[in-house]
Amino acid sequence: MWKSGLLAVLAAFSFSPAMAGPAGPDEFEQGVGTMWEVLWHQSGTPTRLVRWEQEIRVRIHGVHLQQHKAHTLQAVLDVAAEAGVKVTDVSDRPDAAQTANLSIEITPDNMLEANQPCVTFLNFMTETRIESAAVQMRSKDAWRCAYHEAMHVMGVRGHPAGKTVLSYFPSRVDGLMPLDKVMLRGWYSPRMRGGMTPFEVLPILADELVASLPDKVQAAQSKDRFFARTIGEMQAFADGKGDVPFILKRSGKTTEDGIRFGRMEMSYFLGVAYMEGTTVAQDPSQAVRWLQRAATMGSRTAAQRLSGASR
Repeated sequence: MWKSGLLAVLAAFSFSPAMAGPAGPDEFEQGVGTMWEVLWHQSGTPTRLVRWEQEIRVRIHGVHLQQHKAHTLQAVLDVAAEAGVKVTDVSDRPDAAQTANLSIEITPDNMLEANQPCVTFLNFMTETRIESAAVQMRSKDAWRCAYHEAMHVMGVRGHPAGKTVLSYFPSRVDGLMPLDKVMLRGWYSPRMRGGMTPFEVLPILADELVASLPDKVQAAQSKDRFFARTIGEMQAFADGKGDVPFILKRSGKTTEDGIRFGRMEMSYFLGVAYMEGTTVAQDPSQAVRWLQRAATMGSRTAAQRLSGASR
């Protein structure tokens, strides 16, 4: 999954038998549960936030462009508009291949794997800022893939259940759903910064969701319950007693290495959460406990954090 130096993160729209898990008790819990699942790579590893900090220069090329280009470009324009990121179409420029930092190729139908009709690669030097991205979509699947992959292009990497075009079985493929718009606005809000951990990201996404709902009091109460439950579940996961989110198991794409790395990362993320008081109340002793666990499991970042804290 991870490569040294330039990182390429696979975000594939794979039609496996992944079905939504049990619905939450209210609209907020369903929405925030979907947002939490978005923060996981399908291998079983929680991810940090990455996003564009520059203009997107998109090149759309390949086969059957007359049929697919307008819809594909509109998907990119729609997600970027919600995020507040400028997009320029450079497809027709002579130097498009050199100018573009987002390449979208419509491929022949015999390309890509049978169960992987479209795929996005995000390239970044560190897991903070997207430097460039590349998308491939089979011609016969380009229409249904466009908005799904456009969300991945913006840095939203997970494949959650719920009412989103990121779902393996979205209920809409010709435009963004309300929850997608909420996620993008939160992802690119001024409160976010590249490299934030899931426990730093989650409260900001949750606040954006609360603001979008009519019953904000009930949503705020649900938020507190969700945070408490999630912290408990993630402590169990990091300790090796709990599991990854339901949708990841159902996708069939989790790996032993991904989950093992995920437990180490989650231990580090818990340490940061307790140290900074994000999603959970600040607790220095718990912070040290989880950072030490992550360091013992091989996290150099956790070891550096502990070293800095002891000075």
